Amino acid sequence: MIKLNSTPLPSAFQRHGYVVRFAATDADLVLAQKLRHLCFVERAGLLARDGGRDTDNFDASCDHVLVEDPLGQLVGCFRVQVFASGATLGNSYAAQFYDLGRLVGYDAPMVELGRFCIHPESIDGDALRMAWGMLAAFVDAQGAGMLFGCSSFEGVQSTQYRDGFNLLASKYLAPTNMRPNVKASEIVPFACDSKAVQDQRKALGQLPPLLKTYLTMGGWVSDHAVIDHEMNTTHVFTGLEIASIPTARAKALRAVLG
Repeated sequence: MIKLNSTPLPSAFQRHGYVVRFAATDADLVLAQKLRHLCFVERAGLLARDGGRDTDNFDASCDHVLVEDPLGQLVGCFRVQVFASGATLGNSYAAQFYDLGRLVGYDAPMVELGRFCIHPESIDGDALRMAWGMLAAFVDAQGAGMLFGCSSFEGVQSTQYRDGFNLLASKYLAPTNMRPNVKASEIVPFACDSKAVQDQRKALGQLPPLLKTYLTMGGWVSDHAVIDHEMNTTHVFTGLEIASIPTARAKALRAVLG
């Protein structure tokens, strides 16, 4: 059992032949890093990294979750880092790119989600459901008030996502008292010159799947995107207050591993 605050959370769950569990060894972490390399480096056409692994300095401070299919193959993973309150967000991955000063006074635990990926050949949806089920259990065990992270669009040519950014600006901006300020040197300030959304379906189609999941649960985004050449992505800070998740959706998430 992994002890998270005062609530014990089993280190593994099994449903429909799938297993979702916390990484317990260095070998587990290597497997996750190799899957991340496939999803974030190889599929993006970036130069291969040492050992075919996607690694960074934040791995050591995170808990890593693995999703294995009925054959025992790794088909999904993500990492989470817990912050006691907004006062400690300066140590988060997102704080490299965003000025999170307006969140300093947030007085509940916060969970940062990162490197969320599903194997490109996983098509039945169970891996994704198991991943979100474990994430929901983790957030509950922490008594977290907010889930946050960076939601990435592929590539650094932001003009191809103009409609998607217009949609974010019109409906999904963070509350002013929580909205991140600019910190990165290369940004796309999409909220200041947004246009009316003419084609809702087209705009939604430009949003990455993880971001759409956040938004359907009541999530919000920064008013600018950050261009990250190292990962060949353009990303927005994304926040989700747990209390904002619709009751039916929250119940469904908690039932995945129930």
